[in-house]
Amino acid sequence: MSIVATDLVKRYGKRTVVNEVSIEVNRGEIVGLLGSNGAGKTTTFAMIVGLERAESGKIVLDSNDITRMPMFRRGQLGIAYLPQEPSVFRKLSVAENILAVLKLYRLSHDECSRRLESLLKEFRLEHVRDQKGYQISGGERRRTEIARALAGNPSFLLLDEPFAGVDPIAVSEIQQIIASLKAKNLGILITDHNVRETLRITDRAYIMHNGKILVSGGASDVAEDKLARQYYLGSGFQL
Repeated sequence: MSIVATDLVKRYGKRTVVNEVSIEVNRGEIVGLLGSNGAGKTTTFAMIVGLERAESGKIVLDSNDITRMPMFRRGQLGIAYLPQEPSVFRKLSVAENILAVLKLYRLSHDECSRRLESLLKEFRLEHVRDQKGYQISGGERRRTEIARALAGNPSFLLLDEPFAGVDPIAVSEIQQIIASLKAKNLGILITDHNVRETLRITDRAYIMHNGKILVSGGASDVAEDKLARQYYLGSGFQL
């Protein structure tokens, strides 16, 4: 099962911000979508999520053409999305935040409770389950958001700047969580400005420049690529 985006194009006025971009994410792998500000990565990511509509090109999830589908339908088919902006309900507890999403899936009371306890344990949130969203740390907030995104048992998780606004210890924790999700056969697409932290956990990466894919390949190959270093990473970049 995979998400395959082919020849995506997006224009704003006369400016083409994404120009025939093709990327693929398979289940059981972590893929990075990277690039400098204005490279087109955020718009490409938004088209795959369903936040922006592609002017041309195609996005296919397994055998389903989802190019024109709204975001909620993509979610029903197995694509979960974690936005960069804080999305926890600040006045609800951690447990209530997760329950609010679980209840959207019309599960029985017992199944809701079972899934809640499983997610709290998996993401080490049991000790803060009764704390409000505004009381928890940045790392705990991120873990709560990931737990909510996984409430519907998706096949793919799209992460927008997952390392933003969290301290180095929390970054390491989130990297471990993402690796564990890969081990459970989720396909994961990450876009983040923390290039080193992203490349360290990705199997493959795409680097965009001026609306096109500049370089793609294994993370270590991309890190050593001359064009990637010239236009984005810098000559002294090391993983």
